[in-house]
Amino acid sequence: MKKIFGGINLTWPKLIIMSIILGVYTAIMAMLPIAKDTSFSDLTVTFEVWIFFGIFIIMNSKSPKDSALKCFIFFLISQPLVYLVQDIINHSNLFNMYYRFWILWTIACIPMGFIGYYMKKDKWWGLLILAPMLLLTSEEGMGYFSKMMFSFPRHLLTSIFCISALIIYPLAIFNNKKVKTVGVIISGLLIISIFVICIIEPPIYSTSLLSNGGNYQFDDTYKAYLLDKKYGDLRIECEEETKDCIIHADFKKAGKTELILESSDSKKTTFNISIRRDTYSIKEKGN
Repeated sequence: MKKIFGGINLTWPKLIIMSIILGVYTAIMAMLPIAKDTSFSDLTVTFEVWIFFGIFIIMNSKSPKDSALKCFIFFLISQPLVYLVQDIINHSNLFNMYYRFWILWTIACIPMGFIGYYMKKDKWWGLLILAPMLLLTSEEGMGYFSKMMFSFPRHLLTSIFCISALIIYPLAIFNNKKVKTVGVIISGLLIISIFVICIIEPPIYSTSLLSNGGNYQFDDTYKAYLLDKKYGDLRIECEEETKDCIIHADFKKAGKTELILESSDSKKTTFNISIRRDTYSIKEKGN
């Protein structure tokens, strides 16, 4: 790890090639249907992997100026490519829609790269420089750990990456034992907080499924439930004035099961339902 964080001769040609490869790779992961909602496409929407490469560049730079320029050029090349490759292949307009956000972060890489270089001085205030990156990595890690709990094993690799990065960064960046120890303690507390928060507040996907119109008529005398209750809870909610009713779901886990809508006289209508973290599909059984 020490070699990765400070033992590599990161020349400009290497940096540019790395920028192009990562930009194109990220675009491909964003387009591949099989990679959707997996660890392989996570770097298309969040920061954890890009933080790693930022630190990698900083630690392998030769001066604060070199660090600032290399961080800037890396993101100036890689991030537009993420959108431009998709625009060329899919005839979309992602660059104009999203790059205005990333250009601000790219410009911010100049002062961040310059200041970040001083982590190499191995002083206690290096932890102050590293702290925002630890916090952001832990925030992303908590989000993906929650998603992993809901739809295991999706996002497992990203969750492991974030937790590992929190431990590795202070160990690899600093040589001073006191600074290293404090850094690991901070990371350890952040990791514990990820587990505790996700366990106390497990992921729930709340949504409405069916309404009592068209092909399905029901009221508050009906019961709605999932065949396998581990996937979540259902309830029927009705407006007193309009008598309009919906089936409300609090999903706890991704997967496939059956939804049963049962009348007061025990007549049942069964649906096949497929649950994902933020969407679902439902179809009456036999249709």
